[in-house]
Amino acid sequence: MADKRDYYEVLGVSRTATADEIKSAYRKLAMKYHPDRNPGDKAAEEKFKEAAEAYDVLHDADKRARYDQFGHQAFSGDGGFGGAGGMNMEDIFAAFGDIFGGGRGGGFGGFSEFFSGMGGGRQERRADPNAPRRGDDMTYRLDIDFDEALFGSTRDLELTMPAECPECHGSGAAAGSRRVTCRTCGGHGVVIGGSGFFQVRQTCPTCGGEGSVIEKPCRKCRGTGHVTAPQKISLKIPAGVDSGSRLRLSGKGGGGLRGGPNGDLYVQVVVRESELFERNGQDLFVDVPVSPFVAALGGSVAVPTPEGEAQLKLPAGTPNGKVFRLRGKGVPSLRGGSPGDLDARIVFEVPVSLDRKQKAALEEFLKLSSPKNFPEAQTFANKARVFFLHKEKLGK
Repeated sequence: MADKRDYYEVLGVSRTATADEIKSAYRKLAMKYHPDRNPGDKAAEEKFKEAAEAYDVLHDADKRARYDQFGHQAFSGDGGFGGAGGMNMEDIFAAFGDIFGGGRGGGFGGFSEFFSGMGGGRQERRADPNAPRRGDDMTYRLDIDFDEALFGSTRDLELTMPAECPECHGSGAAAGSRRVTCRTCGGHGVVIGGSGFFQVRQTCPTCGGEGSVIEKPCRKCRGTGHVTAPQKISLKIPAGVDSGSRLRLSGKGGGGLRGGPNGDLYVQVVVRESELFERNGQDLFVDVPVSPFVAALGGSVAVPTPEGEAQLKLPAGTPNGKVFRLRGKGVPSLRGGSPGDLDARIVFEVPVSLDRKQKAALEEFLKLSSPKNFPEAQTFANKARVFFLHKEKLGK
């Protein structure tokens, strides 16, 4: 799922796009990358499939709502189009006849007919529609504070998830009803049209390729086998997680069908920035404001760390911007290893709101100081002097 592009990005529309805008955007892409216009171009064929997959989800209000909440993982268990990318070219043409007109891409020549004629209408082996089926894996984005990521926490999540219908137990059939062989396809799951050498093989529109239909659908789930239900899930956030970390909750995903197990829930963590620290992997970085007088004379300054306040001893003459590394004072390791380090950078704070005595003391200090007390200023002045000498030599 990590390789799939965002469906809105695929179609080039915003997340607030209307149904007409989505349909128009898809039609343009489908016409541009249609296989009959790009014979032998595998890249164009893949873009055609990608656009069709995106449209299949975004033009359907229910699928679009699921995608907006859970992303691609909302359809990871479908095993077919609309999330798993399993549809072939024939299925795409059959599914989007309303876009192309007449079910065949607005009059383009025989792409699917050619393969149908060569393949002889092969039969596909389909899974038993009455067998238990595992639920879909779902993905949920969770934004947490920096402190939660650093120290760990527990969150109670309230989610609306697909669950097995309690009335039909996931079968989709009303009480006393059952599945019967589809009359349209005779149980094959596909229908073949056309005549002679050129034939079109399409997924059966009545049974959706399963080869059977429900006599009387369950009223509660309308034959889907699923209902949406609120769930409360307790999530333990381990210390040291970072943006991009994915936490797996086994059996907390979509409900299974006909007694099948639930899918898994994957929580995608996004960590908000800290007002105090910067983070790089397991290492932390912090600016420590220091009086220039303390830096000149030497002294001790307090540095915040995840373990508490640490005292950092500054040697006399510590320059502005000096970085001190505190080993093992960074972010805890998720895998039980050693914590990272913390880099503390000394930043001089110029004193403000001076009273008369303080100003007098500073003026006296300036009188007593000499250029050797400010070597960096002297180095800077020497560099400037050389620069202006070069300017004079150039006659500028």
